[in-house]
This record gives sequence, C-alpha cells and structure tokens, in this order.
Amino acid sequence: MSYGISNQDQALSAPVCPRHPERISYVTCQRCGRPACAECQVTAAVGTQCVDCVREANKNIPSTKTLFGGKATDGRPLITYILIGINVVVFGLQMAISGLTNDLMYAGIYTSPFGPSEPWRMLTSAFAHSPSFIGHIAFNMYALYICGRVIEPMLGRARFLALYLISAMGGSVAVLLFSSPLSPVVGASGAVFGLFAALFVLMRSRGVPVVQIGILMAVNLAIGFIFPGISWQAHVGGLIIGAASAAIFAYAPKGTQRALMQWLGTALLVAILVALTLWGSTTVALRL
Repeated sequence: MSYGISNQDQALSAPVCPRHPERISYVTCQRCGRPACAECQVTAAVGTQCVDCVREANKNIPSTKTLFGGKATDGRPLITYILIGINVVVFGLQMAISGLTNDLMYAGIYTSPFGPSEPWRMLTSAFAHSPSFIGHIAFNMYALYICGRVIEPMLGRARFLALYLISAMGGSVAVLLFSSPLSPVVGASGAVFGLFAALFVLMRSRGVPVVQIGILMAVNLAIGFIFPGISWQAHVGGLIIGAASAAIFAYAPKGTQRALMQWLGTALLVAILVALTLWGSTTVALRL
C-alpha cells in the first residue's frame, strides 16, 4: 500500500510551459493565464506576461510616422550619410582607377539602338563626378547634406531614397531628350536639384515660407545656363521629377491608404520615366 502521489503522477499533473513542454512552471501569464517558463516570461508593468501575448500586443501598437507617412526613426539622416559615403568612395576609385569615369558616365548614345545598350549608366553617372574638379563633388555633397538632413526625417528613409534615385533618373532622362547623344555627363546634380525642388514643395505644403529656397533654386539653375560645361538638362530634369515626387508624398490623401497611394504614384512616375527613355532612344538618330 502506498500513500501520496508518485513522482511520475506529479510530473504529469504539473503545469508546463506550452512553448517548452519539458519545463515545469508555476508562473502564469497575466493576460492568457498559461504557464510560462523563465525563458518565455516578460516582466510587465503589473505581473508577468508570456512572449506570445507581448508579441500580439505589440502588433496593435501603431508605429510612429513621419510628417508624410514614413516610418519614424531616431532622426539621424542615415540614408543621406550613406549616399554621401558612396559618392566619396566612387570619387576615390575614379582617381585611382584609370577609365572608371568612362565606365560610369552617361550619354544618350548608351540608351539607343546605335550604341552599346547600357541603361544602368543613367544611375551610375549620378554617383560619379569630374575627377579633374574637386569642387564638383564638394558642392553636390554639401547640398546633399544640407537638404538630406531636413528632408529625410520628414519623409522617412525609404521615401527619401526613392526621391533621390528618381530625381537622378529624371536628370538622365532630360539629358537623353535634350542634350547631344554624344555628350557624356557625370554628377549628382540632377538628384540634388530634385532635393531642392522637394524641399520647396514639402515646406510649402506645411505652410512654411519658401522664398529663400526658391531664390536658391533659381540662382543655381541660372548658373547651368550661363556657364559652359554644366548640364542644365540634368538640373531641369531632376528639378521637375523631384518636385513631382515630393508632391506625391506631400499631397496623397491622408488615411489608411496613404502609403499605398504614395507608392502607386511613385511607381507611375517611374513608369513615365521609363516610357520617356524608350521614346527618347528612338530620337537619338535624329540628333547624331
């Protein structure tokens, strides 16, 4: 005759963690009431919760958004720093590797049936600069820093990166359409002018005075027409596309569908640039 409960029966009746059935636990979650082992316990304001309840609760917490619907971060313009870093590294490689500039530059002939089909140059050229004039990269990177540290926290990192790349693409499309197909260009100027225009649009949408920004754009735009060797086409193209991209982000209807509308508008803008590139490639022969 035996008395009490055997060790085996006691083990079978003891509460166990549902995530780790081999672990006995007498600590229960304050939300669901299930046992939770030490690994699955999360200290809450009152009592202890299991990791599953904490994860589910976090899903219902709305993420902090930027002024224009992007995901808020710690405020550091990380993408701006990365873009500056890429440009500086590429510039260093241009100085060190003979012929690299020629491999990165863009001209209309590279997106036409009459030359090597290398459409990626429309973007790579925006990360290269004139190796013979350090002021070229210095001005562009300074402008990128000044604009980026304001725009990136307003838009969020993904939207800011999209704005920058689309503006660069817009500059190259304008070069294709309005410049000699045999005149190569390099530089982030198209993207930078896109940032100028974006800053103007975003600030205006918030009711901030934009006279100074407008004067800055006008002066720099005029320089491209006055002095030779500057691609005003890239400046104008980047300016127009940057303004359009910023307008999409700024004036998309607020609500649950805001992000969807912003990205659909951005996709439409990219599609327009692709269509203009395809059409422009057919006109190259007329301008050779």
